[in-house]
Amino acid sequence: MAIDDSSSSSSYFAPWSDRLRHSAIILLVAGLALSVFVATGELGVARAIAAFICIAAAALVPWRLHDAVTSREDVRGVNPVEAAAVSAVVAGMPDPAVLLDRAGRVLHLNAAAAQLAPALRKNELAQFALRSPEIITALREAIATTEPRRATYLDHVPVDRWMELIITPVPVPTLFGGTDKCMLMTFHDQTPLRRVEEMRADFVANASHELRTPLAALSGFIDTLQGPAKDDVKARERFLGIMHAQATRMARLIDDLLSLSRVELSAHVRPDTSVDIVPIIRQVADGLEPLAHERQVTIDIDLPELPVTIAGDREELLRLFENLIENALKYGASGGKVIVSLVQAASADGAPEVRVLVRDFGPGIAPEHLPRLTERFYRVDVGDSRAQGGTGLGLSLVKHIVNRHRGRLLIESVPKNGATFTACFPQAKPPAGA
Repeated sequence: MAIDDSSSSSSYFAPWSDRLRHSAIILLVAGLALSVFVATGELGVARAIAAFICIAAAALVPWRLHDAVTSREDVRGVNPVEAAAVSAVVAGMPDPAVLLDRAGRVLHLNAAAAQLAPALRKNELAQFALRSPEIITALREAIATTEPRRATYLDHVPVDRWMELIITPVPVPTLFGGTDKCMLMTFHDQTPLRRVEEMRADFVANASHELRTPLAALSGFIDTLQGPAKDDVKARERFLGIMHAQATRMARLIDDLLSLSRVELSAHVRPDTSVDIVPIIRQVADGLEPLAHERQVTIDIDLPELPVTIAGDREELLRLFENLIENALKYGASGGKVIVSLVQAASADGAPEVRVLVRDFGPGIAPEHLPRLTERFYRVDVGDSRAQGGTGLGLSLVKHIVNRHRGRLLIESVPKNGATFTACFPQAKPPAGA
């Protein structure tokens, strides 16, 4: 403590030599003036000496009143809540965070909050920028009661996301030494947890329903092969072929369910890898040539020679085009031809986009079925779909992949005149300086 006191006192009281140097002119002028008064007899020597001592004391004593007043005025001009340290703490929070005053005005917000709600502005009321009724209700209650509040709401832009809002009153110092309470709003993305719960429930419901038929068939054929057809070679070969088809159907069903679950789990995360979709489409078409030959269908490809780049996931795009072209080969085989083409056009808002069209010339699809084609396990003709080896998940998977890529799926069909499935993707911006 002694060291601290001495250091503080030495820093407070400047050295006498510095004070004398700064006060030399004052002392010199005062001395000359008093000497003149003494010489003229207007002032006695004793009084002159006393006056000089008073003037010297006033010049040399370290008065700090002016500095103290100035520092207090400076402090009053800066609200502690608006300090740079508070802004840095809010900016460093990993989740979207907004600090409000008691009136609901924005004091600080981080980049994640600005991205979540672009309408938020500093020194403006948060209620005007956050339109969700759940948020406004929770915020009003928190301001009125100064107690924590929670709210869960569904954000529809740009994709559906489940968000949890937590409002926490935070005691903060005021300018005059008191305390006040600000409101710290933090947003937590609950989408992955919700999607996991939905996928688990859907998987149990749908898988149990769809797997029941092939499992029953397998169980029945196994009992037959172990019993009456134990020594029947022809029946054994026939039943084993049916069992293989049913096992393949179950494997494909599970594969489609897992693929759909993976896409839904990451639906809110947009792919950022640049991929050329022209070779992807060619690869899928080449891989489906055996199926086209079996169905006696010709695949006509109309693709540009130059690369066409979008931001996407290569494996998901492979699965998307495989489902579209395979569906055209299976359900539009009667037309004898499938056309796969790519065009570059502008969307409704003028943004450039890439459109991949898969057209068949089969029986087409009735208008009442078009709005529901992308639902899980929805089939226009259940018997025909299962006979073709379909799981009812292909177009649902296509829709979710397109949505994850921030694109659109268009379906056009006229009965007896085929169907056209168009996958539209935002075109990747060329690199700067290209």
